[in-house]
Amino acid sequence: MPEQYTIRGAGAEAIASDIEEAISIGALTPGAELPPIRELATQLGVNPNTAAAAYRLLRERGAVETAGRRGTRVRDRPATTPRSLRGLAVPPGVRDLSTGNPEPALLPIATAPCPRARAPLLYGEPAVSPEVARYAEASLAADGVAAEHLALTAGALDGIERVLTAHLRPGDRVAVEDPGWANLLDLLAALGLTVEPMRVDDDGPLTADMARALRRGVRAVVVTTRAQNPTGAAVSAARAEELRRLFADHDDVLLVEDDHCAGIAGVGLHTLSGTTRHWAFVRSAAKAYGPDLRLALLAGDRRTVERVHGRLRLGPGWISHVLQDLAISLWRDEAATRLVARAETVYSRNRALLRAALADRGVASCGRSGLNVWVAVPDETAVITSLLGAGWAAAPGTRFRIGTPPGMRITVSGIDADEIDPLADAVATALHAVGRGSV
Repeated sequence: MPEQYTIRGAGAEAIASDIEEAISIGALTPGAELPPIRELATQLGVNPNTAAAAYRLLRERGAVETAGRRGTRVRDRPATTPRSLRGLAVPPGVRDLSTGNPEPALLPIATAPCPRARAPLLYGEPAVSPEVARYAEASLAADGVAAEHLALTAGALDGIERVLTAHLRPGDRVAVEDPGWANLLDLLAALGLTVEPMRVDDDGPLTADMARALRRGVRAVVVTTRAQNPTGAAVSAARAEELRRLFADHDDVLLVEDDHCAGIAGVGLHTLSGTTRHWAFVRSAAKAYGPDLRLALLAGDRRTVERVHGRLRLGPGWISHVLQDLAISLWRDEAATRLVARAETVYSRNRALLRAALADRGVASCGRSGLNVWVAVPDETAVITSLLGAGWAAAPGTRFRIGTPPGMRITVSGIDADEIDPLADAVATALHAVGRGSV
């Protein structure tokens, strides 16, 4: 039933603004059902076309979604509010493994030296410092990514948004992983783009699903090549070859590759970059060096990178050279390099230990790379609640899923070795209890 909130307004913009305000103050909560278009039009005394236009505005702003017979509902994470309205409430004393964050003690930025004094940078000077350009060309080339054309953005999501808006229009179809990065799904909704889901296994997007998405006419594909969030999938050499063969017949598709965990993923890179005429490869520094290091390298074809630079020029202009200097100092620092390598070892060990412990208890999991392990569950609410009662918090899969079955994400970055068995016991107990209750 629609939530009991009296919507007001006489025009499409007024109606949409009223609903948006209700979402912001919590009067309409995530998942709340809005009235059918004709019913809303009757309530407000407006033409049904006006009500439909209001709902369309809200969809374009990422505030609501329309799901067939389920009608129009408030999104779980509306893009019109600065906060997530359906975050996991973690009680005091519960070990929080729901965040997706790296381990703070393994972040080099915590002890980074202040950048050296530099001559003032003036308007009209190059956006990318020569030192960063040289580093990017060498490091990306080592992984098989051409960096002849380069831009810098304020993190991976900023880079992905700029690439998508440089080529796409509202309504265009974009193939994404399912389950996939929640922030990316929110971004696509806010941009008015239509999602085409692709299932993933440990080796990345399923080839059959990618082929189906391409046949359905997607304009763009976004792939997380390794450390896929939330499943930890990593594109294998064999899968990469299969996907490249598909793109060979669809070189007009925009290919965006997200490499957000470079340095700590725990597996090598099998890049897809350069397979299509327009492409972008985005490598963030945040996970390995510190989330507050808001900088990502963006390589791509000349036209794509030029468009990104053009829009940057009309907004922030460039990524601060002070920040670029800090990044270069970290990338070149031997102690920082050792700490990043240690983080990769710790994260890989934690993933392997947890997955082995779960397997010993009859629980299947995914997590070839990155910071997380994904566990399929029969009922997210019941399992998450049981885990909270046992002192553990995991992230419910609903924020990541489009059409795939329920699951939960466990972040392993900060787990201690002596926590592995108690955590695995709690997961197995929760799953078995829910399984018995659902028979």
